[in-house]
Amino acid sequence: MAAAKKAVLGPLVGAVDQGTSSTRFLVFNSKTAELLSHHQVEIKQEFPREGWVEQDPKEILQSVYECIEKTCEKLGQLNIDISNIKAIGVSNQRETTVVWDKLTGEPLYNAVAAPVSPGPSDPVAVVPSGSSVPAAGTSSVWLDLRTQSTVENLSKRIPGNNNFVKSKTGLPLSTYFSAVKLRWLLDNVRKVQRAVEEDRALFGTIDSWLIWSLTGGANGGVHCTDVTNASRTMLFNIHSLEWDKELCEFFEIPMKILPNVRSSSEIYGLMKISHSLKAGALEGVPISGCLGDQSAALVGQMCFQDGQAKNTYGTGCFLLCNTGRKCVFSEHGLLTTVAYKLGRDKPVYYALEGSVAIAGAVIRWLRDNLGIIQTSEEIEKLAKEVGTSYGCYFVPAFSGLYAPYWEPSARGIICGLTQFTNKCHIAFAALEAVCFQTREILDAMNRDCGIPLSHLQVDGGMTNNKILMQLQADILYIPVVKPSMPETTALGAAMAAGAAEGVGVWSLEPEDLSAVTMERFEPQINAEESEIRYSTWKKAVMKSVGWVTTQSSESGDPSIFCSLPLGFFIVSSMVMLIGARYISGIP
Repeated sequence: MAAAKKAVLGPLVGAVDQGTSSTRFLVFNSKTAELLSHHQVEIKQEFPREGWVEQDPKEILQSVYECIEKTCEKLGQLNIDISNIKAIGVSNQRETTVVWDKLTGEPLYNAVAAPVSPGPSDPVAVVPSGSSVPAAGTSSVWLDLRTQSTVENLSKRIPGNNNFVKSKTGLPLSTYFSAVKLRWLLDNVRKVQRAVEEDRALFGTIDSWLIWSLTGGANGGVHCTDVTNASRTMLFNIHSLEWDKELCEFFEIPMKILPNVRSSSEIYGLMKISHSLKAGALEGVPISGCLGDQSAALVGQMCFQDGQAKNTYGTGCFLLCNTGRKCVFSEHGLLTTVAYKLGRDKPVYYALEGSVAIAGAVIRWLRDNLGIIQTSEEIEKLAKEVGTSYGCYFVPAFSGLYAPYWEPSARGIICGLTQFTNKCHIAFAALEAVCFQTREILDAMNRDCGIPLSHLQVDGGMTNNKILMQLQADILYIPVVKPSMPETTALGAAMAAGAAEGVGVWSLEPEDLSAVTMERFEPQINAEESEIRYSTWKKAVMKSVGWVTTQSSESGDPSIFCSLPLGFFIVSSMVMLIGARYISGIP
C-alpha cells in the first residue's frame, strides 16, 4: 500500500516560505500542485528602540532547518519517501537587510525591516530605549523607521526634475527599501564598517542569507539573489537587470558586497548538511527557485498574462498587476517592480504594486485595543449579525494615508455614528474599510494600465472570511476569485524551483498547469449602490485628513513653553503679579 502511494505521487518539490512572523516549509506534488505536508515555526521580532524593528538572522536560519527536518519527519509518517523531493524554492519577506561575515558565517548585526508600505510608517511596538546599538547577530526588518533622517538627507541630493532613482528602480526614495538600511548600517555599526574595509562583509536580503547558508555558508556558500528581490533594494536597474553603478555611488554602497543577481528559476546550489544544527535530511537537493513573497504569490496564482492581478490579504494588502514585458510607471502613487524571470534565458516580466497598510491590522486593533472581539475570527460573526454598517464608516489611517493619497497628516476616524450604532456595525465597517482601500488601489492601477480588471484573484489569511470576500466583490463590482488551496506564495516558489533547467519536474506551459479549484464571489448589489457607498467612503477619508498639523502636536511634549503664545501669557502674568505685589507693598 505504501509503495503504491509513493508510485502515484511522482516528483515532489519543497518550498521555504520565510515571513516576518513565521517560517514554513511546504512540500507539493509537482504533477497535481497538491500540498502534502508542512511545518511552521514562529519567529520573534525585536524592538530595541521606538521605530526600530529587527530580527535575528541566525534564528531565521535555524527556523528554516527546523521546518525542513520536521516536515521530512511528517512525510515519513505518511509513508512518503523524501528522496522524491527533487528541488527546493525560497520565498521571503522582501527588503529586510542582512550583513554577515563571509569568513565566519556570523551576522554582523540584526536584520533590519521595512515598513508595510512605502510612505508613512505602520504603527510599531514601542519599548524602552536600550543601548544605542543592539548586540551583533541580528538583522534589519522591513518595518524599521530608523533610516528616516538618512532618506531626508539623500532626498536633498536628488534634482527636482530628474529623479534618477525612481526612473532606474521604479521606486520612490523611502525607508522601506534595502539601500537606505544598508547605508545606515555602514554609517552606524563599527563591526560592519570594519568587515567592509577588510573585505569580509556580504550583504543580502533574507533570500541571499538563506541560500548562502543552506548551500554551505563559509564553506562555499553561493552568494546570490533573484531579480524580484534585487528590484526591492533601490540599487538595481530594472531595465538592464544589473546592479547600477550610479545608484551604488549615490548611496555610497561598495558593489563588492552585493550578491550575484540570477533569474527566479535556475539551480543556484545544492543543500548542505548543517552539523551545528544536526540538520541534513535534504542534502544534495538543488535550491532552484527564488522569489520575493508577493512575486511568489503572483506566480502561485498563475497570473502569467498581462492585466492579471492578485491581492494578498494579511497585516496589510499587496495588490500586484502583471504588466507583461513592459515597465509601466505609475502616475497614481503605485510602484513599478519586477514580477518574475522564470529562467536564465526567459524574458523578464514587470508588475505594478499597490499596498494597503492596514488590513488584518485593523481587526487586531479591534481585538487588542477596543476589546470588542476576543479572537480575530469573531469579526465575521459580528458583521454577519447586522449585514450592514448602518452608515458607519471606519478610516483606519492610524499613521497617515498611503497610496493613492500619501497624506501623513491623516489619522483614523470612525464617523456616521448614531445612537443605534453598536459593535457589530463597527465590525462591519472595519471589513468594508479593507475593501474600500483595495478599490482605491485598483482604481489607480486601472488608470495606469488603461485596461480595467475583469476579476480579482485573492489569497492570504483574511480570505477565509466570506463576509469580507463578498463585500470585496460588491465594492469592486467585479468577481473575486479565491483558490481552494490558499498557500499560493509557497506554491509559486515551488513552481519556480520545479520548472528550473536541470530539474524540469514542473511544467509552466498553460496547457500543463493544474486546474485549480476556485471559489468565486459575484457582486450581489447593483452598481449604483456600490458607487454610493464608495463615494461616501471617500467623503469619510477627506474628514480624516489634516488631524496632525505639527510634529509637536503628536509628541505629547508636556512643556508649557512648546506653545509660544501660552509661554508669553504665563511669563507676562508672572511679571504683572510680581509688579502688583511690589506696588502694593505686599512683602
